[in-house]
Amino acid sequence: MSYFRSLCGLYLMCSSDHVTFSNSETNRMTMSVTTAVSGIVLIVLSMSVAHSWREWEVTFTTTEICAIKGSTVVMHCTYTYPPRINSINTTVQNIFWFIYVPNVEPVDLRIDSKYAGRVWYHCGTNDCTLRITDLRESDSAVYRLKLITNQPGGTYTGSPGVSLSVTGVKVQTIHTSQCLTYWCNKLEMQCHSSCLPHHSSYIWYKNGHMTSTESLYSGYLYSGDSISCAIKPHETFPSPSVCGYYQYCNRVNYTERRICAFKGSSVNISCTYYHTDPVVSKFWFRPDRSYWLGTHFLLWDPSKDSQHADRFQLLEREKGRSTLRISDLRKTDSAEYRFKFTTQSFQWGNISPGTTLTVTDPDIQVQVVWSSTGPQLICQSSCFPSGHSSFVWYKNEEEILGESSSLYTKYADGPDSYSCAYEGHRSNPVYAPKVPSVMRTAPGDIIKGSLVSLTCSSEANPLPKYSWYRKAQILVSKEKQLFFQSIQPSDSGEYYCTAENVLGRRISEFIFINVKYGPNTSVVLMTPSGMMVEGDSVNLTCSSDANPAAKHTWYKGNQTLLASPVSIYHFTAISSEDSGNYSCKSENQYGQITSNSRFIDVKYAPKFPSVSVSPSAEIVEGSSVTLTCSSDANPEANYTWYKEGEDSSKALGQNFTITEFRTEHSGSYYCNAQNSRGQHRSTLHLITASTRKAAVTGTITAVFLAITLVMVFLCIRKCKWFTQQSKDGEKPSSEEQVNMDPVYDTPSAVAEGEPSGHQDNLHYSTIHFSQNQGDALYSNIGPGQLYGHKDEEASEAEYTAVKCDNSSRAQGTRCQGNGDDTFTLYSTVKRS
Repeated sequence: MSYFRSLCGLYLMCSSDHVTFSNSETNRMTMSVTTAVSGIVLIVLSMSVAHSWREWEVTFTTTEICAIKGSTVVMHCTYTYPPRINSINTTVQNIFWFIYVPNVEPVDLRIDSKYAGRVWYHCGTNDCTLRITDLRESDSAVYRLKLITNQPGGTYTGSPGVSLSVTGVKVQTIHTSQCLTYWCNKLEMQCHSSCLPHHSSYIWYKNGHMTSTESLYSGYLYSGDSISCAIKPHETFPSPSVCGYYQYCNRVNYTERRICAFKGSSVNISCTYYHTDPVVSKFWFRPDRSYWLGTHFLLWDPSKDSQHADRFQLLEREKGRSTLRISDLRKTDSAEYRFKFTTQSFQWGNISPGTTLTVTDPDIQVQVVWSSTGPQLICQSSCFPSGHSSFVWYKNEEEILGESSSLYTKYADGPDSYSCAYEGHRSNPVYAPKVPSVMRTAPGDIIKGSLVSLTCSSEANPLPKYSWYRKAQILVSKEKQLFFQSIQPSDSGEYYCTAENVLGRRISEFIFINVKYGPNTSVVLMTPSGMMVEGDSVNLTCSSDANPAAKHTWYKGNQTLLASPVSIYHFTAISSEDSGNYSCKSENQYGQITSNSRFIDVKYAPKFPSVSVSPSAEIVEGSSVTLTCSSDANPEANYTWYKEGEDSSKALGQNFTITEFRTEHSGSYYCNAQNSRGQHRSTLHLITASTRKAAVTGTITAVFLAITLVMVFLCIRKCKWFTQQSKDGEKPSSEEQVNMDPVYDTPSAVAEGEPSGHQDNLHYSTIHFSQNQGDALYSNIGPGQLYGHKDEEASEAEYTAVKCDNSSRAQGTRCQGNGDDTFTLYSTVKRS
């Protein structure tokens, strides 16, 4: 697990107006002093850096700091926290510095009235810096950092913190002896501060004049003399002046060493002074505009300068206190101002440091600070004049009466706006975010793979933090803009953004992202998915992924079946003819794709079997005969052969072969075609001849007799018809004409061997009807015996089957038989 962390550092800056020191228990402070032309001095300190891999941690660069009264101190630290706890991403909701007091609830320094206008934060993602200006001895305390996160109970306080000590510079008397001749004291003094090392550089001031740079001052101080000291490079903060002889002496003490004011405003620079003799003159001057003229140092008194006299005014409303009032401040007024007075026998020096004024542009702002009771408002600026206490607060542009502190004491309601003002300079209002608006780049259709950007915008002060969510509160980004470098269909959905600051949180309207794309898949699905049986209701579905929905075209093989926006092709009652390969094409305006073929296999019971005989001509006794049965079926049929009158099967398989046909093989045979869906059967009758010669002779004779028989029969019928017509004078009906056709089929009396009186001399033959346009073929004809008589040499009756193909039958022919288009003809063959 990785955590946020960085090197902790303490930035200590010293200039001509302040200094900051640091020490620790194990490493005493080392300080190098470098004086630059600009007057800025850099103090480099050794730093103790702590590293830790614990999840929650605040690391302070140093744990102890000692600073001079009136200076500025900077504290710095880094912090770490677990980025994720219990599947929740950790975010820092608030971070602040506070003064540690045991068993006391932490209070943000920014809302502590003692630090108003003197505290400044700069906090990053994992570090935070505290700066306190115009240090006072009451600022001495232990300072700690507190983290507040979104995790349940996710608060953490850094320990041990930074211990700050604020002290001033003092003059301490080591030895004194009284003068015998003059009213004076001979003194030995040292410049002391608990924050300063002993090897520092010093400056001694006597009556406002620089007199020594030694570490100790030793000399005579007469009645009325005063002395002070300072430590380089922070001469701006010298010690208070002390009298060298009596309790009363000439001296000047400035109320403030540094003042910051706004351009265009007014400022008062004050000091107190004491004199032993009546004052002859007193005025304020700027050392930077004073100059030497011969042996005299001419001081620039702005109150006597005609160009500035109207803006500079000397005020003395009480004895021993002088105030320089500057109106309509300009940035050029930024300078050090010193006070000087003279008596008949005394003159205060020009060297002793005075008050430094800095003029800046107004930057008043309302800072919103989180607290346990809700947001707190502070009127703040980088530059407030000293003693500022009169502020004006506004709520929704109306002045709030009774609020004059820099800290707004009432509850701040998010929907309202607040601002503050000081001496006519007013801040911008602060308010919760307005309802965010969402803007999308590239209007129009969103195409797969394109770049899409969503921008969330809201009016708010302080500036809001933005977050993007997908529907169901799925956080996707914590930036103002949400980028899709190559948007995909999976990115489609509803999105919204939030804008949040310490005053409130607002949610935008939903924006729907609809990614368009051409079909990228096309699959044929079948319902039901199991085995298909003839007669079933079946649906084929063309499944494709496309936006907008694709239109579909159905194919069977290479044949187009249907083009429709509907993806389903329906069979109400599927048949065997519907078997085949099916595919579909899916297309929209962004592309098209064709599916792979899917084979549709329809199962059905065997159709009526078809039986053939090989050889197809005469059947000679002792020859080989093969019966073949075929039937259209799915799955393929299994075949079983039977002989009529026998219970057991004769053979299995599509072919039934009798290798040596004999008389006992004669009879009626049929095959049974069967699969899992059903079965059907067909019959066959066979007879045989003893030799091939007899068969040939019989064949010729049978043909001859058959022809003769037909001709005689036709002649007799025709003569009778004409005779009847002559008598009746009428034409025969169509039915009678049909019955006159010379077609003979299976006389039952012949089959059973019964006599027929008018046909005693006729012979019977098996007739095969050709399905072509040619003449009928006749076969197996031989002389027959008279019905009712049995010749010893005559063979027994044998039977054969004739197949009719009605589909290709010649016009005017008929074939009568059973339903499977196979019927039995009977023929008698004479044995030789």
